[in-house]
Amino acid sequence: MVAKRIIPCLDVDAGRVVKGRRFRDLRDAGHPAFLAKIYSEQGADELVFLDITASSEKRSILVQVVKQVAEVINIPFTVGGGIRTLEDADRVLKNGGDKTSINTAAVQNPKLVKQLAETYGSQCVVVAVDAKKNSNMPSGYEVYVYGGTSPTGWDVVEWVKRVAGLGAGEILLTSIDMDGTEHGYDVELTRKVVEAVDIPVIASGGAGLPEHIYEVLTRGKADAALAASIFHYGKHSIQEVKEFLREKGVEVRI
Repeated sequence: MVAKRIIPCLDVDAGRVVKGRRFRDLRDAGHPAFLAKIYSEQGADELVFLDITASSEKRSILVQVVKQVAEVINIPFTVGGGIRTLEDADRVLKNGGDKTSINTAAVQNPKLVKQLAETYGSQCVVVAVDAKKNSNMPSGYEVYVYGGTSPTGWDVVEWVKRVAGLGAGEILLTSIDMDGTEHGYDVELTRKVVEAVDIPVIASGGAGLPEHIYEVLTRGKADAALAASIFHYGKHSIQEVKEFLREKGVEVRI
């Protein structure tokens, strides 16, 4: 059995880690490199860094901050936000990123997914999908871009199938409805996406308790759980979450 992964997320705005609720009302959580070092030492399996305003502000990612984070960790490092071209991806990878995450750019230019996969390998390409409930969609969920502000008309399940076919190596799936609520992940959304593709799916949005992570990894069938608030504000450590999961019979790296 492949071990489930626990992945802290650094949502970065203007060089600081922030956390909001349903992508709004952001509050400061600290410096990216400071938090990254703590999480790496606590036993995080990977780290995700998302420059959350790069796309909406139509600017490049904060490469200097990416470099600062990469220098203090020794775990796989995914970087996203404002990556629109192969050159953008190359800049991120040369400054310490191990994987690139694209969201808005993938919807605007799906060929970019294929180009990245062919250039760097599928293992380096994470497609981030921000999903919101919409009863008019076949799956009940619609893909949003520009930091969750703009609907695309894409059904979530159809979209993940398409990007998987283009060479994406992983899906980072965030429920906008549950993001920052600490009420638990959208397990139904996660399960639908996991069952639609044959690549790993990282669940994101809503973790407040170790039980929520357990639920999305078991009932939701996610390969990994991304979380922010639960770790940023000291409610639970990564080690506590992993010990809880192991006691419940979930395979994790301790």
